[in-house]
Amino acid sequence: MQVLFVEDDPMNRRVVKDMLHVVGANMAEAPDAETGLKMIADGTFNIILMDLRMPGMDGLTAIRHLRERTDGKESLPVIVVTADTAVDLRERCISSGADDVIMKPVAMGALLESMGRMIARSAGAAGVILS
Repeated sequence: MQVLFVEDDPMNRRVVKDMLHVVGANMAEAPDAETGLKMIADGTFNIILMDLRMPGMDGLTAIRHLRERTDGKESLPVIVVTADTAVDLRERCISSGADDVIMKPVAMGALLESMGRMIARSAGAAGVILS
């Protein structure tokens, strides 16, 4: 499993990387949205984790750019990882193209549950039956 975490805070990236390492997933890191979009263009990832508030381009804008692609990468699952507590947060994220939202500080159970749903959805779209 190849995961890209687009997050400007190095400590947040480290914590999530350690969580993913426990379950055997590899995590690449992007410190900002522009770098993340370039890494998506150049790499192969199964899931994108996206912070919302970063210097320069914000996470919702980056998700909209990703969804505008036409090379197959536009359908990559995106999980927003945020500390934002706005009432309409989930709706704004989903309407921008995110597949799920989890809150910071990231709990391993919430992260793995969300990733599991994304994997199951991708497998279902590909016609794979999970047993």
